Amino acid sequence: MKITFKVWIVIVVVLFSLLSIFSFPPKFLDKKIIVSSIEKNSSLFKEGLRANMRVLEINGEEINSLEKISSIISNLNNSKTEIKTDSLTITSIFSSEDFDKVIFSEPKLTRIRTGLDIEGGARALVKADISLSENQLDDLIAVSQERFNVYGLTDIQLRKVSDFEGNKFMLVEIAGSSPSDLEELITKQGKFEAKIGNETVFIGGNEDITYVGRTGKDSGIRECFRSENLEICNFAFSISLSDKAAKKFAEITKDLEINSSSGKGYLSKTIDFYLDDELRDSLSIAADLRGRETTQVQISGRGSSTTRQEAYEEAENQMKKLQTILITGSLPYKLEIVKLDRISPHLGEDFVKQIFLAGTFAFLGVFLIVFIKYRRIKPTLLMLIFLFAEIIIILGIAALINWNLDLPSIAGILATIGTGIDSMIVILDEAKVKEESIKEKIKKALFIIVCSFSTTAVALIPLTGALSFLGIGAVSAGLFKGFAVTTLIGISIGVLITRPAFSDLVSQINNE
Repeated sequence: MKITFKVWIVIVVVLFSLLSIFSFPPKFLDKKIIVSSIEKNSSLFKEGLRANMRVLEINGEEINSLEKISSIISNLNNSKTEIKTDSLTITSIFSSEDFDKVIFSEPKLTRIRTGLDIEGGARALVKADISLSENQLDDLIAVSQERFNVYGLTDIQLRKVSDFEGNKFMLVEIAGSSPSDLEELITKQGKFEAKIGNETVFIGGNEDITYVGRTGKDSGIRECFRSENLEICNFAFSISLSDKAAKKFAEITKDLEINSSSGKGYLSKTIDFYLDDELRDSLSIAADLRGRETTQVQISGRGSSTTRQEAYEEAENQMKKLQTILITGSLPYKLEIVKLDRISPHLGEDFVKQIFLAGTFAFLGVFLIVFIKYRRIKPTLLMLIFLFAEIIIILGIAALINWNLDLPSIAGILATIGTGIDSMIVILDEAKVKEESIKEKIKKALFIIVCSFSTTAVALIPLTGALSFLGIGAVSAGLFKGFAVTTLIGISIGVLITRPAFSDLVSQINNE
């Protein structure tokens, strides 16, 4: 068979998809252990170890497995240790306990990201005790994100979902092992307070805070400098207090002393921020604000790290988080978990194995059925090759856009395979009609396929959330989105790339 231009397009797209999936050089050739996460208060973090670094050697021994690194770490006992990574070498005194705050992992074979359905974790559907507006739900998500960050839960996704009756929920997904106190953390009511000493000055939200500066001169990184072994960047932003909060601030600060030892002119006490009664941060108060009934307050803080870039990014992150909780503040309602799904990572691994097994049998079944129907080996093999190519292209796009493949997304791939088989059978059936030329037959088949694609796409687009600004498809922000997006990508690939190429080859087969 002649390889036409349309077929070359499929070949090129498949090759690029394989590069997207496996990267270049291929990820499965990399046997080095990587740092998947590290706590910022750990001694290793202070020495410069960071997430995503590859550990090459420890004390001269090559690291090529998790068992190897665990064996070496378990034998450390406050001894001089040299850790060689792909970007730096760390030499210091470490014990095995210093590695308790570091999680190592083996590199993934591909760049495809999987959801908690496969990786394991927990999913909670959360509702408030009152009906929430869109803005209130946004505030709930912002405050909840801060709360999880306080407890060290950073690998978490929060998003809005709705049911068919218009009820709004917050969907919480945590990949990896589920924390035992997840239910307690979610159902706690969010509460933000700013205190000076033991006295509350104001609480978050628009009752006490009327404005939070986030752009221009009202917000930004003020200076960066080096202090001993650390780079430090200071940030500051302005807020506006209500008249009531301003009077409270003046009353509390009027008798405070000025601490000028630092040369910056701050009051002797800091303003402390609490989230759910846990201390979130402590920031300095400018001396010229003492006893003043002012509605304008400047809040400052800092970020620090071993490099200037990391310190700058840390300062920006800290500033953004504080601004968020000052804007959203405490929520006047309680939360409850409507549904909590706990998913074992072992279930995910078993599920992937079952998918591959079921997929193999499915391909064999399709091969037998199509072969029995048409009694020809070429169109049968051609159909299977193009189905396999479509799956590769879908996975390549998912890897390229960092799309999480969860169970709904896998269901979307299966739906794409189903529609692909239907479309190719339409092409094969139309090509058998004897009253018309092969060109007219293929043209007619493609018209049927495009019409089918259009109706399916129109049904799926609202489920992707693309029309949420019109109030259409709010449900898709939840569990339907993965299915809708993956299916839409799959059927678009079929209509735009693989079906025209398949039609060209079918035409050649029928002309033999």
